[in-house]
Order: sequence, then structure tokens, then C-alpha cells
Amino acid sequence: MRKLIVLILALAALAPLVAGGAQEKAQPAAAGSSLAWIEGPSVHGLPGVNPLKVTGNIITAGSSTVFPLSERMAERFKEEGYSGNITIDSIGSGAGFERFTVAGETDIANASRGIKAKEIENAKKIGRTPIEFRVGTDALAVTVSKANTFLKSVTKEELAKIFSTAQMWSDVNPAWPAQPIQRFIPGTDSGTFDYFAEEVFESNAEPLLAASNLQLSEDDNILVQGIKGSPYAIGFFGYAYYAENEAALNIAAIEGIEATAANVDNGTYPLARPLFIYSDAQIMREKPQVAAFIDFYLSYVNEEVVDVGYFPANEDVIQKGRAAWLEAMKGMY
Repeated sequence: MRKLIVLILALAALAPLVAGGAQEKAQPAAAGSSLAWIEGPSVHGLPGVNPLKVTGNIITAGSSTVFPLSERMAERFKEEGYSGNITIDSIGSGAGFERFTVAGETDIANASRGIKAKEIENAKKIGRTPIEFRVGTDALAVTVSKANTFLKSVTKEELAKIFSTAQMWSDVNPAWPAQPIQRFIPGTDSGTFDYFAEEVFESNAEPLLAASNLQLSEDDNILVQGIKGSPYAIGFFGYAYYAENEAALNIAAIEGIEATAANVDNGTYPLARPLFIYSDAQIMREKPQVAAFIDFYLSYVNEEVVDVGYFPANEDVIQKGRAAWLEAMKGMY
């Protein structure tokens, strides 16, 4: 109920902007204002953004999975007129939260997992209160080389063996080759690593890290190269990296369920997960370019997310992020 009241009040504060529908004309901010970029029709209840009038640089870091989506949104922001610089470092969700909540070096953290309680505590120590914005949904892709002709579908139980104690493929299934399993996985700072350990190993990463023939990397492109180089290699990463390399890789169904838009949206694909960006109200108020970019991101992400290789988040959860943006910027315009 409290969240509903906050949403109603936040939307009421913007009545002049959104009355009459999502595409009504927004009142521009006063000339010379740091929010002079508010211009044109509102989109989904958020103020319209004119990127030509946005000034100042933006620093983001975090998930390699979210990286392609944030990169696409930054490219579109620039194509529509933003002349500043947007830094997007692909360093893993954990490292991204470290820079955002401890070092205080970034304006936005990209994450393929939700922020942890300890990370929120760390942020508060430096005067930040993280705000969560859902931007999409990923289907974690378990992939093998096109030369692999035996792995079509795999169960979670089989995945646990493949990525831990099994030495040979035949140790998992006698019908599979008596060849060593070669494993390529994201590094331990990656939200993808955390998610896989949680889903397959009940959050105990030790068996995964103890596996033989294991290569870890925060760079998903390195994982792709390793997997496609051998018929006996296997790995996992965000769906976008599979989509980009579909000609060289096969994706395995999980528990017989394929990673399709319908299966991700209805929750039946076992390895679907949310994608986020995080910021802070004080950052958004003191650096209006950050508020503008997040506004733009939340307004148009569903026009870009599928082409990047991910799936749209449910509209209700994206709308919660838009309401959080409105609450953070209340009284600024």
C-alpha cells in the first residue's frame, strides 16, 4: 500500500507532464536550468529528454551481461544528440557494485543480479542509497560448439556434474564421448557466476571452482572463443553473447525447455534472470546528465533490448523503476 501511495503522489506531482496520456507534451524546464533537457512529449510518464541539451559526462561500470544493453542505449543517446562522454566498463556485477558502493567512483552500476544487503550497507557509509531500475531479462545461455553433436538438452543435475566432478563427458552420460570436458565460465566477480552457482549449486561455488580444465574470464568474448574452439568445450554467459555468435555456437535446452521469448516471459525457462542498473537520488540531482540518461534508458529500452539479444522485462517492473526515478527527482522541476 505504501508503495502505491508513493507512486500515486509521484505521478500526481507530474500531472502537467503526463495528463492526457504517455505522449502528451511536457513543459520544458526554464532556460539555463540544469534540467533544460526536459523537452518534448513525456514517455511512459517520464519527462521527455532532448539529448542535444544534456551536458556533462557519465560513468558506469559493472555486469558484462548488461554491458551490451547499456552500450546500445548510450549509442542511441549519442545518436540523438548527446555530446558528452559515457564510460561503460565491463568488469562484472560484483566489481561494479564495489566501485559504486565503496569507492564511489561511478554514477551507475550495471548488474545481472540484485544488490546485496552488505553492498547497500557499504553504499550508505559513503552517503549513497542505491535505487534499482529493472531494464530487461536475460536467459543465461549454456553453450557448446557447433561441432558438438551430442548435447542438445541438459538437466540441472547434469549441469552440476558437468561443471564440477565429472572428468569425461561419458561420466555424465554413457552415451556421450569419453573425452575430457573443457569448461569456460565467467569470473567470480561476475553476476553470471553468482547466478549459476545459486541456481545449479545452491549458492555453493566450491565444486564449480574445483573443476578441472576450467578457464575463468570476466570477458565473455574470451569464453566464446574457447567454447567454439573445441567440440568438447562448454560454458555459460548472457544470451546476448550467444545471439551474437549463433553461427559458431549451439545453445542447450535446460530441462527440455528452450530459451525463447515466450518461455522466458512466462517463467518456464529455468535459467532466466533480471537485469538492472542502479544509481542514487543525490547523484541524479547533482549530475542531471545521469538523471537524463536513466530517464532515456527507461523510456526506450524496450525498443532496443530484443535486438541486443535479451528479452523485455515485464512492463509492471519497468514501471516501478520509472516511479522510483520520479520519486528521486521530485521537486527538481
